[in-house]
Amino acid sequence: MDSRSTKEGDAIRRRRECLKCGRRFTTYERIEEVAQMVIKKDGRREPFDRWKAKSGIMKACEKRAIGMDKVDELIDDVERSLFNSSEFEIPTDAVGEAIMNRLKALDEVAYVRFASVYRQFKDLNEFMTELKDLLTEPAATPPTNSGALSRPASDS
Repeated sequence: MDSRSTKEGDAIRRRRECLKCGRRFTTYERIEEVAQMVIKKDGRREPFDRWKAKSGIMKACEKRAIGMDKVDELIDDVERSLFNSSEFEIPTDAVGEAIMNRLKALDEVAYVRFASVYRQFKDLNEFMTELKDLLTEPAATPPTNSGALSRPASDS
């Protein structure tokens, strides 16, 4: 008969009517949230923290022409791909690799920055090996920067 959100917005209140007796009643539907967990390298489990992932990506994209909408889109894509399966626990390695794969397609400099922190390169040789691998891969079509923030030209 009637549906609306509760004041808190955490449920849907529905007025219903029994088809047999005609009596009216109210039901409340709540979204059942299952915590998305990540398994850390040391075996600990903790809830997936979208902000933690976003802050790492933002650091990698610092001073690059990448808009916040692209960063949010990247994180949404990672979350959908990893947590829409029947798995509720994902290793942090899978999260990091998924972020790196999407960053590589978005911006190679941001990818190298993220990879250098994520993969914890021990020395310059490991870093150079990653760069050589990146350079020998076939070039992907560059993404458009339609979501990038533009800067006004400076007069100085």
